[in-house]
Amino acid sequence: MSASSPLFLGETQVGQTVRVLALELEPDFVEWLRAVGIHEGERVTVLRRALFGGPIHVRTGSGGEFALNRQLARSIRVAHLEPEVRA
Repeated sequence: MSASSPLFLGETQVGQTVRVLALELEPDFVEWLRAVGIHEGERVTVLRRALFGGPIHVRTGSGGEFALNRQLARSIRVAHLEPEVRA
């Protein structure tokens, strides 16, 4: 994958924290995601990935946790963030 290739939430690994760049979904799904705290600019950490293409468990920057199906997660464009260093 090149640096300019798009990355989607459905392609991220457990433990990665990413920033949401765009929600490439139907307006109803975009509205629902925004209502639960997943919107452009939000930080999202992947907590777990279910086996066999099951849901992805994520935590938003505001602390909300959700399970998203993989198809939905493949429509959320993200960018990698460097891990935070805590003093």
